Amino acid sequence: MKICVLMLIWPKKAETLHQPACEFYAKLAHPSLHGQQTGKGKSSSSSQAQMSSPNYHVVDVFACSLDQVGLLEMRELVLATGGLSVLGDSFGQSVFKESLRRVFMRYPDDVPQDGGTMSMAFGASLEVLTSREFKVSGAIGPVSSLKKHGPNVSDIEVGCAGTNAWSLGGLDPGTTVAVYFDISNPGNSPLPEGKRRYIQFLTKYQHSSGRTRIRATTLCGPWWNPPQGEQDPAKMQGSAMAQNPVKCSFDQEAAAVLTARLAVQMTETDEVADVLRWVDRSLIRMCTKFAEYQPDDLQSFRLSPEYSLYPQFMFHLRRSQFLQLFNSSPDEACYYRYTLSKENTTNSLVMLQPTLLSYSFNGPPQAALLDAESVRPDTILLLDTFFHVVVFHGETVAAWREQKYHEQEEHAAFRSLLEAPQADAQLIMDSRFPVPRYIVCDQHKSEARFLMAKLNPSVTHNSNLDGAIGGGGGAQVNTDDVSLRVFMEHLMKLAVQT
Repeated sequence: MKICVLMLIWPKKAETLHQPACEFYAKLAHPSLHGQQTGKGKSSSSSQAQMSSPNYHVVDVFACSLDQVGLLEMRELVLATGGLSVLGDSFGQSVFKESLRRVFMRYPDDVPQDGGTMSMAFGASLEVLTSREFKVSGAIGPVSSLKKHGPNVSDIEVGCAGTNAWSLGGLDPGTTVAVYFDISNPGNSPLPEGKRRYIQFLTKYQHSSGRTRIRATTLCGPWWNPPQGEQDPAKMQGSAMAQNPVKCSFDQEAAAVLTARLAVQMTETDEVADVLRWVDRSLIRMCTKFAEYQPDDLQSFRLSPEYSLYPQFMFHLRRSQFLQLFNSSPDEACYYRYTLSKENTTNSLVMLQPTLLSYSFNGPPQAALLDAESVRPDTILLLDTFFHVVVFHGETVAAWREQKYHEQEEHAAFRSLLEAPQADAQLIMDSRFPVPRYIVCDQHKSEARFLMAKLNPSVTHNSNLDGAIGGGGGAQVNTDDVSLRVFMEHLMKLAVQT
């Protein structure tokens, strides 16, 4: 059963309207509790979410208001049932109208077996089976525990833990769950050579056609034992570390998303400052173990290609709206964090480190660094943060547009330049759920903040502009945050010190 809650908020009642919605859902999910009073706030929605899981209800919340609607309090309902959450300013925006339409999207007719059916699924569950050398610590995502204990359940808890099976409620093609494991084999007893590990994911759900499907995904791979006498990571430098299959198989994109989900999960119980320190310590430990360097020699520090992008992912995570709550309301922070907890790796990376394209007369569109120096007066930038798609006109381009040069036939190239990023922005929005907010802005105007806040502040009000920019362009970012260069310098210093 799929329940869609539309929150239309009048300002004077914005503080209380979420409570009737929670009570309505509690009565619908568990009729025996009709009329029974429960506590307010998170404890109320948590208890209702726990009741919803065995009933396989799915709660979607579409909330559009300039005021607070109580999405933070209703988060447990949506999270535990695998529902959808969309937050906007008005029901007249495309963020709401297009997102609601895409909830009921169907597979193309030429898709085998599923052609013409809706892409949603219901009553889903996930069970994880492992070989005995490692155990399941927990899962982070739109899940609720089925309280199924087994020998492969770890005592170390991460996210929704203490079980190896979860209820997912509703599913869509993009639903992604992060599962965390704990190696249970003692470090002083190496595994036999050739020993292999096994993981099996059993996903069961009801297809929109009414049929129940079970998908079994089985993975296996070899264990690796460090050479005798080199168990100490500090001694594993040079060729020994270069041949380490753990290092060679590291997926830095997936690791960045897993770390981001874990950091966001920690914010529910810890202060953001403590979470930031945990992110920093984890990054330093990773670089100390897997980088190539000579002790106390900063110039010798090297990261292999498998790890080279991971530090900058962590740099942008620290500055993101997931950990920095300045200028975000409680509902907005909840919405951002929930979306991160269920999106796939590609979309999650866009949230952590937005993509930037540069358009100019010098050639076709090119990927640009997410840096203040990418802002130039004669270029147009297209920023994709997942939640926002921003078309940013440089100062000179904006002036030409205001003088209507693009309406003159002799300036057809300029007209094409203005149209290209808008067409690419439309392609991005056509394939995304929830539909992002579309923003067109000019340099030095108020809405330019949506782009400037995401850039690496390589040039700030404290910088020597002539020396920092070198006369090649760029824009000043008014912030006290450190730049990526300073961040990396401090990271290398801490990683190589003995």
